Amino acid sequence: MRHFLPHRCLLCGATGGDQTLCPACYASLPWHQSPNCPRCALPTTDGLTCGHCLKTPPAFDRAVAALRYEFPLDVLIQALKYRHQFALAPLLGAALAESVRQSAPRPDVLIAMPLHPSRLRERGFNQALELAKVVAGRLDLPLLAQGAERIRATPPQVGLPWKERAESVRGAFACTINLSGKHVAILDDVMTTGTSLHELGLALRKRGAAEISAWVVARTMP
Repeated sequence: MRHFLPHRCLLCGATGGDQTLCPACYASLPWHQSPNCPRCALPTTDGLTCGHCLKTPPAFDRAVAALRYEFPLDVLIQALKYRHQFALAPLLGAALAESVRQSAPRPDVLIAMPLHPSRLRERGFNQALELAKVVAGRLDLPLLAQGAERIRATPPQVGLPWKERAESVRGAFACTINLSGKHVAILDDVMTTGTSLHELGLALRKRGAAEISAWVVARTMP
């Protein structure tokens, strides 16, 4: 029966065990362990807040990234996102859960980066929500699947120049629930410029969120 066949590592093809990646490939993933800005998770020489965040602070108070968005992690995230390789959600979600368990204060609630309804119909699922389910389960956190929404369809961020990304998502989010005094963690798969996380954070602040963390599986490096 297929259920009892050994798994094959998605990267090297090795058989055996019951994991999506073999131990060697998992250990060799590009873990984000170098000193980085606590506000945006970009590398800094001393682990202190970077100049950009000092000058223009984002709407979130801190960011945690488990890995760097480079090969082969980029291939894995794209496989989940565009080729429906759902077996990767537990793997990537577990990696993020372990990272935030070690380095981030515990939030009151967890919210996944929402997709616009048109994008959700096109893709069939929200990869951020699938990852958030794993993280919420592992950390025993309440996951708010409703209440935060993307109210304006925007072009994919990956297809835009960096300077246009902030404008494209401005005012794209809304929150309909009371978050007064809450520490909210926003979860997404990849953080590049942080503009989507910032705009969602602004919407959550309007509903009373007192503290906001940004949790991402991967951070794009400069």
